[in-house]
Amino acid sequence: MKKTGIILLAAVLAMGCNKPSRVEQYKQEKHVRDSVALVEQQRTLDYYQAQWDQQMPRVDSLLRYFKYEKNEKYQDQGYYIVKPYVLKGQHSELRVMVREDGAEMLVYKDGKRLSDEKTAEWLVKGEPSVVCGKDLQVVITDVKELEKRIRRTSLEVQKYQKRLQNQQKIEN
Repeated sequence: MKKTGIILLAAVLAMGCNKPSRVEQYKQEKHVRDSVALVEQQRTLDYYQAQWDQQMPRVDSLLRYFKYEKNEKYQDQGYYIVKPYVLKGQHSELRVMVREDGAEMLVYKDGKRLSDEKTAEWLVKGEPSVVCGKDLQVVITDVKELEKRIRRTSLEVQKYQKRLQNQQKIEN
C-alpha cells in the first residue's frame, strides 16, 4: 500500500510538471480571446468602411443642389441651402436649409419659418426642394453616425493590436 501511494504521488507530481501553470494557461487564453476580438473588430471596421464608400457618392450627388453658407461671426455650424432654379428647372417659393451636421432642416416661405407640420405637408406634396433637403438631412445623419462608428471601431482595433504586441514582448 505504501509503494502504491508513493508511485501515485510521483505520477501526480510528474503530470503537474508537464502541465502549464495556471498563469501561463491564463495568458494563452487571453491571447486567443484578444486575437479573436481583433479579427472581429477588423471585420466590423471593414464593414463600416464599405458602407462609407457607398454613402459618399450619394452625398456628393445631393450636395450639387446646395450651396454652403456660414457666418463665422455668429454661427458655429453652417447650413446647406437649396440653390434656386436647380431642381426641375423651377424656382421654389420655399427656402430650404439643412444644418451641416444634419441635426435640423429649416424651411422658410416668404421669409417666415414654417412649422414642422407645414414642412411635412410640403414633403408629402413632393416639393422638390423640401424632398432634396430631407434626403440630404438623412444622408448627413447617416454619414455622421458612420464616422462615429468608424472612429470607435478603429480605436478598438488599435487597443487589441497593442495588447497583442505587449503580450508578444512579454513572451520574448
